[in-house]
Amino acid sequence: MEQNAWLTDAVARVSADPPRIVRAFAAAGRHSDDATGARIRLLLALPPDVLPHWVDDLYRHGDNNEKLAVLTALPDLPIGAEAVPLLHDAIRTNDTRLVAAALGPYARHLDQHAWRHAVLKCVFLAVPLDVVSDLDQRADRELTAMVAALRAEREAAGRRLPADAYRLLDPIP
Repeated sequence: MEQNAWLTDAVARVSADPPRIVRAFAAAGRHSDDATGARIRLLLALPPDVLPHWVDDLYRHGDNNEKLAVLTALPDLPIGAEAVPLLHDAIRTNDTRLVAAALGPYARHLDQHAWRHAVLKCVFLAVPLDVVSDLDQRADRELTAMVAALRAEREAAGRRLPADAYRLLDPIP
């Protein structure tokens, strides 16, 4: 079956019978050149009343590619802040793709404390800071102090911060 036909059929099936998303989500990698995009379309096909359950289930039981699709889809899903625990989980990983996705537009739901630590993790893992949504608006003095402490630690070890992290050391008004 052609990949577009497979996706159209899978979206229709998921829309009519939400539990079918489990198989379709896993199969997207085999049937689509853009597995993440296909998985996002499948999530968007879910009825809003069951969406939080399936988002959580697919993330918790998925491989990292499936988790990435869930995280990428979050800003477009009518789910409110219900999926914040998934961001916390992603931020605890060392998969830079998941950390980066967790700091996309949906990160607006993270409280400031968690957000600062997530940004610091990006600096630590050398995740480019341009993936952090609203960085300039949310950066504050406490984040600057945290990055300065990391810089001092790194310099003591003869290492440097990633180049884009130095912008966080600029004074915050």
